[in-house]
Amino acid sequence: IIQILTGLFLAMHYTSDIATAFSSGAHICRDVNYGWLIRNLHANGASFFFICLYLHIGRGLYYGSYLYKETWNIGVVLLLLVMGTAFVGYVLPWGQMSFWGATVITNLLSAVPYVGNTLVQWIWGGFSVDNATLTRFFAFHFLLPFIIAAVTLIHLIFLHETGSNNPLGLNSDM
Repeated sequence: IIQILTGLFLAMHYTSDIATAFSSGAHICRDVNYGWLIRNLHANGASFFFICLYLHIGRGLYYGSYLYKETWNIGVVLLLLVMGTAFVGYVLPWGQMSFWGATVITNLLSAVPYVGNTLVQWIWGGFSVDNATLTRFFAFHFLLPFIIAAVTLIHLIFLHETGSNNPLGLNSDM
């Protein structure tokens, strides 16, 4: 919830244009009241979210939760969605690391036989990472958390049907 709230606040001040994206990040940190705090909460909150996610996956592996196939598979889909959201969010500040990160990671798709190069150009919206790419990534970064919230509800519905894999033996299905 904190990630979504800080993200909504940042979206009010962010500009997804290659000429002004970096400047809008600096504007948020320097000119917006507590913008530096909101941006740092959002960026570091993503890292903390991944730590919690990996602990959750580790617990699931340790206690054999992967035996509940539907719940586990939806969890894997959630992990992929969160990783995608983090990647497109990493591109948004539009610094050198963001640009080259987007270029290198999206170019990995060019290894897909037959359609790889076409797929990369489709994602970029042209022949290189450019304004269309940044705009698309901003849209995806805005929409994916809401999709993640919906898929999380589905994950919890499947968890409720099978019951929690509870090593303590306590009834957690109340």
